[in-house]
Amino acid sequence: MAEATKSKSSPSKSAPKSGFSGALDKFFEISKRGSTIGTELRGGLVIFMTMVYIVILNPIIIAFNQDVSGNFIGGADPNPGAVASATALTAGVLSLIFALVARLPFALAAGLGINSFLAVTMVKGVTWPEAMGLIVIDGLIIVLLAATGLRTLIFNAVPPALKTAITVGIGLFIAFIGLVDGGLIRRNGDDANTPVPVNWGVGAGHQLGYPTLVFVLTVVIIAILMAIRVRAAILIGLIAGTVIAIILETTLHIGGKFDKGQFVTPFGWDTTIPQWPTQIFALPDFSTIGQVDLFGAFGRVGVMAGIVLVFTLVFSNFFDAMGTMTGLSKQAGLADAKGNFPRLTSALIVEGAGAVAGGLTSTSSNTVYIESASGIAGGARTGLATSLTGLLFILAAFLSPLTSIVPIEVGAAALVIVGALMMAQVVDIDWKDWTISFPAFLAIILMPFSYSIANGIGAGFIAFVIARTASGKAKDIHWLLWIVAAGFLLYFLLPTISPLIAG
Repeated sequence: MAEATKSKSSPSKSAPKSGFSGALDKFFEISKRGSTIGTELRGGLVIFMTMVYIVILNPIIIAFNQDVSGNFIGGADPNPGAVASATALTAGVLSLIFALVARLPFALAAGLGINSFLAVTMVKGVTWPEAMGLIVIDGLIIVLLAATGLRTLIFNAVPPALKTAITVGIGLFIAFIGLVDGGLIRRNGDDANTPVPVNWGVGAGHQLGYPTLVFVLTVVIIAILMAIRVRAAILIGLIAGTVIAIILETTLHIGGKFDKGQFVTPFGWDTTIPQWPTQIFALPDFSTIGQVDLFGAFGRVGVMAGIVLVFTLVFSNFFDAMGTMTGLSKQAGLADAKGNFPRLTSALIVEGAGAVAGGLTSTSSNTVYIESASGIAGGARTGLATSLTGLLFILAAFLSPLTSIVPIEVGAAALVIVGALMMAQVVDIDWKDWTISFPAFLAIILMPFSYSIANGIGAGFIAFVIARTASGKAKDIHWLLWIVAAGFLLYFLLPTISPLIAG
């Protein structure tokens, strides 16, 4: 966070640039935001290296699950290659559009929370094309809310203290994701009988395996480089971790944790086996694009049940993205005192369009990725960084063998570092005022504990409305916050009341 503050308060004093570099600088406001073209390009590469795992992970989540008709989502013969190609292409195009329209260092890709919900839960009641139809409708609603200004109004209605809490909570969430993806924190095998459902390592807590060792070494390398103020600390650390991983896999043949979606060993590489590919270029398979049935779900599950599903998707997408962009903009030093950032409305519209694009390409809803914080931590402040990330994702659709080089354990190390940086803003919360500190605490703690940004935001909003009202400060609550808090209450109660509505 110190880097972000420094970049914001110490704009570049170099002479005005001319030619192509000058045009880039002017369009993206690179010097104005205290950055350089080189810093932005390094940041874009870091974001890509931290996010590229989604090209491998999204097919694992989607392709090997079955929908209500018993068909594999990836086709009669699961085709993860097609899902990977469409995932990379969609992420690349959306990130480029976001870079050019919003000009912020936020990249987009298939959202992990939504794709897991769709592939594991929703498709038990509808087919995958029908689920994608609901995603398209969800995206159109979000775009409409953003275009009419309602989404911006809701964003502005959130008190600065809660926006700060959201940023801090996301920092903890990011770090927790990193610890889980790195293999250091794992789920216990007997969750029903233990008070804590996670454990350090595997089994007795000291069996970590080589992939987790790589994760730990990468964290240490990045932390040391940041301590001695090396500018490209995260990028250098990611490259070093990848080289170590390749050497270990080449010499020890560790192998993967999963084989065709089936669990094999707890000590293998989680998603990507780091090895130099036998080929670099591969023609992409875009056969999943267009596999969408816009209104089929309503005919299968009923109108009311379909509306409930859309409501769930809208709430999750809407507030996950809002929280993520709040945290990223504050980390980058681009947010004002109220937590608003440049081109807010444009950013919200493009992000909403990500759900539409994800539905149309059959890759699940695409949204702003919290991993963008890794590039911001390295100095990225503009859309130029995201432009490079987008181009690399498009290239990844044609160079899919190369995406298997960087293991998720290496990328996870950057998330732990970024989480530590984002935690710094916790000092900006007034912990002496219970009506602020308690809602902030709930927002912060529930994001990692519930593994959901939206859940943390919802609990924080509801607690804020209740606490301020009980203390006689109801007049200070924006009227929109009352509506949003009520909406979140309904959202949390949906599992209880949805059977009544459907019936």
